[in-house]
Amino acid sequence: MDNLNDAYTDFILSRQAMLCTPGTIRWYNFTAGRFIEWLIENGANTAKETSARHVRTYLAELRVKDLSDSYIHGHARAIRTLVGFWHQEKYIPDPIVFNMPSIDKKRPLVLSLDELQRVLNACLTIRDKMVVLFFADSGIRRAEALALNWRDVNIESGLVRIARGKGGKYRTVIIGETTRQVLLNYQQTVKHTDDDPLIQTNTGTRLTLSGMQSAFMRISERSGVKVTPHSLRRTFATLSRRAGMDLLELQALMGHASLDMTKRYIQMLDDDLIEAHRKHGPIDNYLPGI
Repeated sequence: MDNLNDAYTDFILSRQAMLCTPGTIRWYNFTAGRFIEWLIENGANTAKETSARHVRTYLAELRVKDLSDSYIHGHARAIRTLVGFWHQEKYIPDPIVFNMPSIDKKRPLVLSLDELQRVLNACLTIRDKMVVLFFADSGIRRAEALALNWRDVNIESGLVRIARGKGGKYRTVIIGETTRQVLLNYQQTVKHTDDDPLIQTNTGTRLTLSGMQSAFMRISERSGVKVTPHSLRRTFATLSRRAGMDLLELQALMGHASLDMTKRYIQMLDDDLIEAHRKHGPIDNYLPGI
């Protein structure tokens, strides 16, 4: 079985056998799948014909389209996984090695308390306010939130059960009293049997990824603050640590496999840096009034 499409199908079947989530499979189809289409358009018919030159050329073409660093890096990660599988399964005789595209290290988007309040003030519906609070108070991932049903949330205790988090792992997050009160108010406006989706459209169906993206774009425009589910996840991590949460506790709530990943999510806010300099800056502390 050396047809290029067959080799790609085998790769997708291997990811499904590893119990990758449907969202992960869609991501591979969007990234590695497009690389397969490009290979065919450029004359490759089998996996064995694929080379590092193909990969470099494909990534270079993405670069000239003025796409974001993270977008191109995501495609490169998927291709690296694909060709690694092909080598492992002997579709290709030698490993395909290429340099991963770099990502410009910009300051990650984290909201200050004032910005978070502006975002909440810009929410015109109880649903949008609940969603913003839910993300900022729990650190939940976007896909995890969209998959929640009412049975997964214990409003009395604040415990939220995530049956299939990243990597298919079970985990829990917590929401506090303020968020639970808004959630109770939201509950009175929607269908809320155990099997109903937690986050719903106006017609009572489960909110989709594109629907959530549209909602956050509207909130960003009204508030003047760029906000996304992921920026609220980072905000949860940063503000929780700032409030004194233990790193191991934060790691568990974030669902991270390592403390290093948790540390990367934590960003010092400007106020923290100003206060740190006030306490420890060398000139003010050792040479005041010169």
